Amino acid sequence: MAFNGKFETESEKNYDEFMKRLGLPGDVIEKGRNSKITTEVHQDGQNFTWSHYSSGGHIMTNKFTIGQESEMQTLSGKKFKATVQMEGGKVVVDFPNYHQTLEVVGDKLVEISTIGGVTYERVSKRLA
Repeated sequence: MAFNGKFETESEKNYDEFMKRLGLPGDVIEKGRNSKITTEVHQDGQNFTWSHYSSGGHIMTNKFTIGQESEMQTLSGKKFKATVQMEGGKVVVDFPNYHQTLEVVGDKLVEISTIGGVTYERVSKRLA
């Protein structure tokens, strides 16, 4: 499966501006900026378990099936319902305040999130 694996953040672009647009307080943004994120993805056909682990101990896990409505959680812990799609090999989902695409390019996980004209990019290298 293309998405299966464990990934660690290698680089980020526009982190501060994106998090400000989400309405996160400055201290939370600062804490997150200095946190190392490990992403673990388990894919079984159209079923995914997508987990983010921060070095600060925060864990966020979303389980979803492509094309079916699923309960999801935002970075801030807010729960919502969304239908995740697969478009051209990319996982695509609309969160309440932003649009996100996720894809594996070589041994990298590339996450692109867009809110109000600000695009945040996180690239993670494959660990396993």
